[in-house]
Amino acid sequence: MSWSKLKQQLESFLAPALIGRFEYRATSYRYAPDKPGQCYIAVDKKNVLNMNDATTSIRWYQSDLEIKNDPTIQIAVSNDEIEAIRNDTKGLVPEDRLVVIARGRKMSELAKELLSAQTSLSKSNFTAAATKFLSTSIEESLESNDIILNILALVDRRVGKKRIQNMSEKIKMKHPSVQYFYELRLGKL
Repeated sequence: MSWSKLKQQLESFLAPALIGRFEYRATSYRYAPDKPGQCYIAVDKKNVLNMNDATTSIRWYQSDLEIKNDPTIQIAVSNDEIEAIRNDTKGLVPEDRLVVIARGRKMSELAKELLSAQTSLSKSNFTAAATKFLSTSIEESLESNDIILNILALVDRRVGKKRIQNMSEKIKMKHPSVQYFYELRLGKL
C-alpha cells in the first residue's frame, strides 16, 4: 500500500480531539536505495516520535539497567507471582524480600521487551505495523507489545475516554512513548 493511502486511512481513524494536532509524516530517498527513509509522528507541528532516532523528546533507553533504575516505571506484583517465588526458594527467603525479587524479575522481563521493541522502529516497520493495525482489532493492538500498535490504538477514535482512563495501570508498564501518547489522549498535554 502506498504511503499516502496508508496515511489517509490512519488519519481517518484519528480521535476528534487530536485532529489538527496529530500528524503522520514520512521521508524517503528516491536515489539512495540504501537509505530506508524515516517516519515521524508529529504533535502540534513538532516531531515527537522519530522512528529510529534517539534524539526525540521521548526517553529512549540504551540499556536494561536504565529501565530498572527509572523511577517513573512502577511494577505491580501479584500474590501469585510472590507465591511462585516462595515455592522456588522453598520458603527460605524473608517475606519482604519476596516482593523485591518478584518485582526484579518482572522488571527484567519488561526491560527486554522495551529494548527489543524500540530497536525495531523504522519506516518499514511502521508501515508494516500500520497495515497490521488496520486489519486487526483494537483490543489486539492495545494488548500488543508493539510500541507502534499501542500508539496507533491510543489515538484511535474507536477507543473511548472511559476505556483510556481504565488503562492507567497497564500503561505504566509500557514504553515512555506509549505513555506520552496516553497522556496526550487524556488531554494532559
